[in-house]
Amino acid sequence: MLTAPKKVINAWAMYDWANSSYSLIITSAIFPAYYTAIAPPQVEFIGRTYDRSSLASYAISFSFLVIAFLSPILSSIADYKGNKKSFMKFFCYLGSIACCSMIFLTKENIGWGIVASIIASIGYCGSIVFYNAYLPEIAAEEDQDRVSAKGFALGYIGSVLLMIVCLGFIMSNDKLNLGWGAWPVRLSFLSVGIWWAGFAQITFSRLPASKPSEQDLEHSILTNGFHELKKVWNQLQHFPRLSKFLRSFFFYNMGVQTVMYLATYFASDELKMESSQLIITVLIIQLVAILGATLFARLSDKVGNIITLGVLITIWIGICFFASRVTTVNEFFIVAFCVGMVMGGTQSMSRSTYSKLLPETKDTASYFSFFDVCDKMGTVIGTLVFGSVGEFLGGMRNSVLALMVFFIIGLILLMFVHMKKEKTLAA
Repeated sequence: MLTAPKKVINAWAMYDWANSSYSLIITSAIFPAYYTAIAPPQVEFIGRTYDRSSLASYAISFSFLVIAFLSPILSSIADYKGNKKSFMKFFCYLGSIACCSMIFLTKENIGWGIVASIIASIGYCGSIVFYNAYLPEIAAEEDQDRVSAKGFALGYIGSVLLMIVCLGFIMSNDKLNLGWGAWPVRLSFLSVGIWWAGFAQITFSRLPASKPSEQDLEHSILTNGFHELKKVWNQLQHFPRLSKFLRSFFFYNMGVQTVMYLATYFASDELKMESSQLIITVLIIQLVAILGATLFARLSDKVGNIITLGVLITIWIGICFFASRVTTVNEFFIVAFCVGMVMGGTQSMSRSTYSKLLPETKDTASYFSFFDVCDKMGTVIGTLVFGSVGEFLGGMRNSVLALMVFFIIGLILLMFVHMKKEKTLAA
């Protein structure tokens, strides 16, 4: 196939620009800083008392578990009906509305913030399933690394721009004693929802409609997705390279996603970093990630995807070891710089490597649904382990060491992957 026209590629990548404001402001920076500032160390929620950081970890786990269950159903419908864009819109608007609703979050209703964050996470993750499934439909194999990296780079740039605006508003309120209280922070959540839904219109207006499947459904449209997952699982026996990569991805991605979602809580509880320092840390990660995604995309052109991923995972192992021993804010800034360098590259390389290894198929959403289920279930396990170890086994430093084990297993499994597309079923 030929790569789609530039305006289509740009429109696809603009969805990263649109939704990455959620990843930065809600997931990584302002919401975690605000939550830890207003929530007591022990939080009552649905009949039980939780450590506040562990509760945030469990909320993330639950949202990913929900979307892991929903995505096979939705992907089946999208493949059969050819309406990936419609589902992408639904989850986009669900997430953006949830972000807007966070304007009502105060210390008197912490539970509302947890519920809204869960719904926003479901919206974000749900839309990403169909967004990723578009990649092999709009980009030729040789262009997928570049297109994937472009999306991540635009996402980092767009999210940082909105972050700077929100941070300027918040700092002006503090420095000038404007007396607006927490309103600048809460308005930041509203701005994320508007930014997300607003810029997504560029994507929705230019991204082509996907084609419906020419095959008749063998099962109910609600259960067909799970049968499709089972079919993909069975087919993986004939595609050993793809199967080996997915096993590796499942483990190392546990660590990547958990670090992305919970690094701020670690810094707040273990290093007692102030909100301004936390936000600066996240900005460092985002800005460096722009460079990192581009550099590792170029490295993959020279040495290939697997070696590049191996380098990235090795760096992640070093990051976990060092992070478990940091004691000062400056040391954590160094960790943040390293995380930024490898975060974007790991995500981009994982997505494009999987896309390259896919067999020739029209049901890309089903295969990306399987990839997404691996991603989401890994995140569920990773965040549950992180929260549980932190709550019951001596704090978040031990949680970080647990993540290092995931990266080591992922690296070992990656060593058995050879980069070559398998186009036909084995005899």
